Amino acid sequence: MFSKEKPYIIAEVGQNHQGDINQALDYVKTFSSLGADAVKFQMRKNKYLFHSEMYKKSYLSNNSFGSSYGEHREQLELTFEEMKTVRDMCSECDVDFIATPFDEPSLSELEMLNPKAIKIASFDLGNIPFLNLISQLNKPVVMSTGGSNLDQIDASVDCMGLEKNQLAILHCVSKYPCPYNELLLNRITILSQRYPNYTIGCSDHYNGILSGPIAYMLGARVFEKHVTFDRASKGTDHSFSLEREGFRKFVRDINRLPQMLQQDLPEDLGQEPVFQKLGKSLIAKNFIAKGTVITAKDLSGRIFTQTGIPVRQSFRIIDTIAERDFNPGDKIVFDNKI
Repeated sequence: MFSKEKPYIIAEVGQNHQGDINQALDYVKTFSSLGADAVKFQMRKNKYLFHSEMYKKSYLSNNSFGSSYGEHREQLELTFEEMKTVRDMCSECDVDFIATPFDEPSLSELEMLNPKAIKIASFDLGNIPFLNLISQLNKPVVMSTGGSNLDQIDASVDCMGLEKNQLAILHCVSKYPCPYNELLLNRITILSQRYPNYTIGCSDHYNGILSGPIAYMLGARVFEKHVTFDRASKGTDHSFSLEREGFRKFVRDINRLPQMLQQDLPEDLGQEPVFQKLGKSLIAKNFIAKGTVITAKDLSGRIFTQTGIPVRQSFRIIDTIAERDFNPGDKIVFDNKI
């Protein structure tokens, strides 16, 4: 599923749909049309995931959707049937459906939805009991590594036991948002060297698009970016997510990188239109007598309507023998040179 050549870009909706199925469907339709390869959601069974003390804890915040933390989280969830509708919309929009299960009951439901891949959140990296359950589904996996050390990543990768094109290991810094000077993007090269058989990627919470192209140049090929319709929307993830135009440019710039990094010289090198029009041709700066050795001091350059020997080829003319007399200003012409 994952490649070391072609970029794979995930639009992470998370719960920015705010528990509204119609808005969730709009996210799929919008960001699939802007170039996402996959649209990703999150699934939680909150009464299972949170201890009752945490579930009932008062949650007084400008971003709160309920008076307690449990009420807040419940307002952000889609039902199983709604998530099925989201999956079907992904299929209709020809984009992969991916989701993050945060607990065992959610994983069981996600299995029934048959996602293209399963996302392992940084919270569960090293959670071997949970990862064992995911590995048994024999699905491609996208694994974020925020807050983890290499030993924890090693244990998680070994636990999954997946083929090389079935696992993507994403560099991640678990700060929301993540300041530009804390992105630690050079960690991508460390992951590439340590896990050469797997595809490396980047999941960042930076509120700009530059991180994507830089991550690509460092070896990332899978990219996860949070998306929103409005950065000012209520909720903790909107402020660092990309809006439509930002995501479009994020996708555009990453997909341009392979062409930008080509190193084979073009066949028309030196024959570009600008050189045809404004390229200098070699002329005699001084009188050059037939049979004498041409030196650098004898030459200069001038622009003609019809180009002659380009000045950048002067090294081929210097120290050769003049085949005829050249007066100052004459275009240098050699029957058997260049």
